[in-house]
Amino acid sequence: MAGLEVDLCKVVGDSPLGEDISVDDCRVLAGIVKLRRLEDGEVLFDEGAVDNTVYLITQGRLAVTKGGGEQATTLHVLEKGDLAGELSFVDGTPHSATLMALGPAEVMALERGPFEALIEAHPHLVYHVMRTIVRKVHSTLRRMNMQYIEMANYITKTHGRY
Repeated sequence: MAGLEVDLCKVVGDSPLGEDISVDDCRVLAGIVKLRRLEDGEVLFDEGAVDNTVYLITQGRLAVTKGGGEQATTLHVLEKGDLAGELSFVDGTPHSATLMALGPAEVMALERGPFEALIEAHPHLVYHVMRTIVRKVHSTLRRMNMQYIEMANYITKTHGRY
């Protein structure tokens, strides 16, 4: 068991969630996260599901898809260091897309219940993790806004050559 804890401490420490926390806080967080390995094509979660978990991709890539079966459309590909399921984790909303492994992948899962149990004893840890989640969501939103502007400019043929 101790070997697994050391591995989880390293995984947490090397992740965006570990950037602003102490070694002791890293150990606390490592005590509540779980690693999940995914095979090629395995679904992490389905669109519409609620699992109150935030996932950090630690290895491999995950396709973000809408629709099912052969009608599925890949919207984005998540890679190492990306988060998934942030909104379901924060407020329990259903997932807006399906995530599926593109080849072997690994994710670190942090469930809301065990995380919220840290508020009293480790408020700084909870603050730093939530700040990291907000930063990641903000970065994604900023990137989506830029893509929207580029697409709108392309459609209207303004602000550049097309």
